[in-house]
Amino acid sequence: MKRREFIAGLGGAAAMPFLAQAQERRVVAFLHSGSQTPPHDGFARGLADAGYVDGRNITIERRYAEGRYDRLTELASELVQRGAVVICAAGGAHTAIAVKTASSNIPIVFSIGSDPVKFGLVTSFNQPGGNITGVSFFTAELEPKRLGLLHSVVPQATSVGALLNPTNANAEEQARDLTAAAQALGVQIHVLHAASEAEIEAAFVTLSERRGGSIVIASDSFFAGRQAAIVSMAARHTIPAIYEWREFVDQGGLMSYGPNLTETYRQAGLYTARILHGDKPADIPVTRATKFEFVINMKTSKALGLVIPTSMQLLADEVIE
Repeated sequence: MKRREFIAGLGGAAAMPFLAQAQERRVVAFLHSGSQTPPHDGFARGLADAGYVDGRNITIERRYAEGRYDRLTELASELVQRGAVVICAAGGAHTAIAVKTASSNIPIVFSIGSDPVKFGLVTSFNQPGGNITGVSFFTAELEPKRLGLLHSVVPQATSVGALLNPTNANAEEQARDLTAAAQALGVQIHVLHAASEAEIEAAFVTLSERRGGSIVIASDSFFAGRQAAIVSMAARHTIPAIYEWREFVDQGGLMSYGPNLTETYRQAGLYTARILHGDKPADIPVTRATKFEFVINMKTSKALGLVIPTSMQLLADEVIE
C-alpha cells in the first residue's frame, strides 16, 4: 500500500467513530401550541441535567403552532415522520391529544395546565398506562384563585372582565369557574373571547366601554405568546390585570399567580431523559406542580393609582419594585 493511500485510510478510520456518533444521535421532539419563549429552555436544561445534550448525543427538534391550534395535528405528524424517539407535548391538552393521535407507539411526555385524566390522556396519575406520561400544573383551574387575588387588590371594582380564547379546550370550564367565583365575590363578570390580536384589542375596548374595573387574563398559550402586547393594552386602557405567568409581570404586568414555568419544562425534560434511559411512560407516574408563585409589580400598581395592601405584599413570593 502506498503511503498516501495508507494515510487516507487512517483518516477514514478516524472519522468513523464521529460518523457513527452522528448517526446514533437520537431525535427528541418538542411541540408547543404557542410561541417560543425563554422558559421553554427549561426542557433542554432538564435533559442536560440528566446527561442528554442537544447537538452532542441527541438532536432536539422544536415546532411551535404560534397559537394556531388547528396546526397541531400537522406538526405532530411531521415530528413522527422525522423519526422522533420521544415527543414532549406542551402548551395545553390539545397538544398532547394531537401527538397521541399521531402515534400510539412513540413515547410522549406532556406538560399541560389541565387534568390529563379528564381529557383521556392517561388512566390515572399513578398508573398512566399507554405511551404517555408527564407534568400537570393545573394552571387552568387556578382562574378563581387569580380572580380572588385581583379582587383583594381592586376591591372597589364591581365589574371585572375575563379574557378567554374560545379555541382553547379549557375555555368552557374556565368561563364557568370564573363566573361562579365572581358571583361568590358579589361582582359582575364580563366574559370576553379573543383568538387573534385584533380580538384582544377589541376585548379591552369593550371592557372599557362597560366600565370594567379589572381583568383576568385566562390561562392560554396564545395569550402567553403575546405577553408584551397584552400588557401594553392593559396599561393603555388603565385596567388592572392578573396573569398566569410571572413573565407577564416581568414585562410590566400588574400581578401573576401560577407555577414556575421554567421549572415545569425542566421537569418535562427530566421525564424525557428517563424514557431515553429506558423507562416506559406507563411506569412513570404523572407529576403535579406543588409550588405556585404570586408576583406583584409595584411600579405598575403606582402607574395605575393602586395601593397594594401590606398584607398582599407579604403574601407575595416576589415584589418587583
